[in-house]
Amino acid sequence: MGGVATDSHFHVLAVDDSIIDRKLIERLLRISSFQVTAVDSGSKALEFLGLQDDEEKVPNPPHVSPNYHQDVEVNLIITDYCMPGMTGYELLRKIKESKSLKDIPVVIMSSENVPSRINRCLEDGAEEFILKPVQMSDMNKLRPHLVRGKANEQQQTNMNNRKETEGIHSQVKTRSRFNDLDVI
Repeated sequence: MGGVATDSHFHVLAVDDSIIDRKLIERLLRISSFQVTAVDSGSKALEFLGLQDDEEKVPNPPHVSPNYHQDVEVNLIITDYCMPGMTGYELLRKIKESKSLKDIPVVIMSSENVPSRINRCLEDGAEEFILKPVQMSDMNKLRPHLVRGKANEQQQTNMNNRKETEGIHSQVKTRSRFNDLDVI
């Protein structure tokens, strides 16, 4: 069973307007033992992530289906570049501009090999640019970004815990100093 079960705690949000491409990427991710949520648009991805797309605000939000669970941790987003409404590049920009989501790695995929587009996506924060059709070998490109994202998350948690501990020690020292004055 080696490395098969180790990735199952990684959750990937796959975004593609083409049902065929979306089903393919979803299948490849599941075969690679990733948890997957697949949506068909950038606005649905933002909804899933808990961000509302300003251009498509709905006065009465639809009922949240079981697939749309904002409390689910997303470890990586893989999105198609060319989609109607909001492109994968626009989704990337919105994610990188969000304080709460900016650290989620984003991978862009496209069937068009346009160097200027690829460079722009990478310069603006995409981790990878994968050419379609996505293949099983592309799944290996995702792992380092997932692991690094988890490591950064753990590092931040450790730093926060350290700050809390230092704050408690500081309060204890201050109290003991006042206790010493009471004795005198």
